Amino acid sequence: MRKKILFFCDPGIDDSLAIIYSLLHPDLELVGIVTSYGNVTKETASANAYYLIQLAGHKNIPIIPGAANPVQQEEVTYYPEIHGKEGIGPIRPPSDMLYQIYPFDMIRYLLNQHGKDLIIVDTGRSTSLATAFILFNQEIKKAGAFYLMGGAFFVPGNVTALAEANFYGDPTSSNYLLKFCHNLTITPLNVTKYAIITESMIKRIIQEADSPYEFLLSPIFEYYFEAYKRLVPGIQGAPIHDLLTVMVVANPSIVDFIYYDAKVIDGTVEGKGLSYIDLRPKGKKGKTRIAMKLHYDQFVEEFFRVMLNK
Repeated sequence: MRKKILFFCDPGIDDSLAIIYSLLHPDLELVGIVTSYGNVTKETASANAYYLIQLAGHKNIPIIPGAANPVQQEEVTYYPEIHGKEGIGPIRPPSDMLYQIYPFDMIRYLLNQHGKDLIIVDTGRSTSLATAFILFNQEIKKAGAFYLMGGAFFVPGNVTALAEANFYGDPTSSNYLLKFCHNLTITPLNVTKYAIITESMIKRIIQEADSPYEFLLSPIFEYYFEAYKRLVPGIQGAPIHDLLTVMVVANPSIVDFIYYDAKVIDGTVEGKGLSYIDLRPKGKKGKTRIAMKLHYDQFVEEFFRVMLNK
């Protein structure tokens, strides 16, 4: 049976590639997309998500707008220098594109419909998923598993020296999820920063794949790669953080895990968004799977297998 995914995201180039991968993967079924602020506004994220699913003929997948800002009500910072003004690099969805959006209560419907077969993946800010826990506190217990892209353990952050962008964007909500998500897996920067796609990989896909996404892969990769060359001089490709998180759902063996319960520093102190675990001799291990090492060759093999339909 195909794994059913309810995807919380903020497309965003790497979120967009995660959506594309999910739609092309023979063993995954995308049953809904919850969009929110993060890389772009909630409204732009919703339009981008619909644009991507309709290119592949999947107009029936519900687009569910979520949060527009974090619980702290702080001003949201967007990242046009990384993802483009509209979120998918130089690509623009049609300005006259019409689509249906679903109410937030659609999440409750999907939880009741699929129960333990539903896997919830969140690669954006934590606000929308934390809100779903508060609103649907009984129904969300029915979900089979949760996967979060967020945090940076023992490695530098990417939005501050200490913090990764998703956990930094709403650390209060991130802490809430780390406490209440059951069967939780985290893919932090420790592994996602090594999930690098290169120019030659994109060229191979364009040459060999028969995909509705061929025309946009090169321009969005080039835009993203140029941003990373400015951020990380000498880098040989671009890390596709959110894609790896969905990959781990399909094939967990591409990473190695440790098992600890994690926390996030919230508030406005210098350490805001810092994720940490207790490694003291008497520190308590936990049930949360935290990815620590990426098997890059397996990552590349899995990427080509799905994108080339092999």
